[in-house]
Amino acid sequence: MTNSVYTPETKKLFRSSTDRKLTGVCAGWADYLGVDPSMVRIAAVAGAVLSAGVVLPVYAAAALLTPDSADATAPAETAA
Repeated sequence: MTNSVYTPETKKLFRSSTDRKLTGVCAGWADYLGVDPSMVRIAAVAGAVLSAGVVLPVYAAAALLTPDSADATAPAETAA
């Protein structure tokens, strides 16, 4: 008898450092959601236009609060 326990892979949300147009927020969200970055970018622009700019502060907050993927892959510095 096997004891198989499903452990789902946890995803982390990062801004993209390779596929960025402005800050990498849309590409990071697309990677997190598993969709094409162009679709997220189109949705962000459409949301900004249709909501009369309400999405822009949300995008700015996401750009400030979401860590960069380059920071996550860099080795941690050790304090001596």
